[in-house]
Amino acid sequence: MSKDTMQKVGNRKQTTSLAWLQCCGLALLLATSAGCIAVVAGAAAGGGAYAYSKGEVVSSEPTTLDRTWKAVEAGVKELQFVVEVKEKDALSARMETRGANDKRVIIKLRNINEKVTEIRIRVGLFGDESYSRQVLDKVRANL
Repeated sequence: MSKDTMQKVGNRKQTTSLAWLQCCGLALLLATSAGCIAVVAGAAAGGGAYAYSKGEVVSSEPTTLDRTWKAVEAGVKELQFVVEVKEKDALSARMETRGANDKRVIIKLRNINEKVTEIRIRVGLFGDESYSRQVLDKVRANL
């Protein structure tokens, strides 16, 4: 084999190795971030925007913490959830409930500023986007 041919084979091996490493890195990135994919939905349909990340529906609502808390209480009552824990102070609030089929629903509120409140809703241990979104829709209907 000529020196020129050997150099081409060596370069091809380096290129193949580099491509292999890039594919493995991409596969690892996708595998580790599968539970962290955010989905923004509903804005065009009039339902408002929300994100689904790490098993939680997250939304920022243009209203005060107190008004949002009252909407959560009304929504939970309409959904006929059993309230297990209610905690609230001037900056945050938390409600733990049980829904249909004994599903645990945790609703957290955080005061972003005087006019914006963040809502986080998690259903069960791993989350349920559809169920969480339905709870969020009920809260929004009471705002």
